[in-house]
Amino acid sequence: MMPALRPIMIREGPTQRAPSPGQSYPAEKARGGEIILNTPLRRGLFGAGLAGAVALALVLSFTR
Repeated sequence: MMPALRPIMIREGPTQRAPSPGQSYPAEKARGGEIILNTPLRRGLFGAGLAGAVALALVLSFTR
């Protein structure tokens, strides 16, 4: 059996220490991640998941 391939992790810069509790963390460094949907299957699954979440919210709101 072949071992599973792991994705290559790419770092945008060197690692940095966390700020001390008294310091604030700059918003530029606290940005969210990116959603990368580079194949039709991934785009379809993402869209289906979003539609499913909305449908579930609607069904739950109507049943109360």
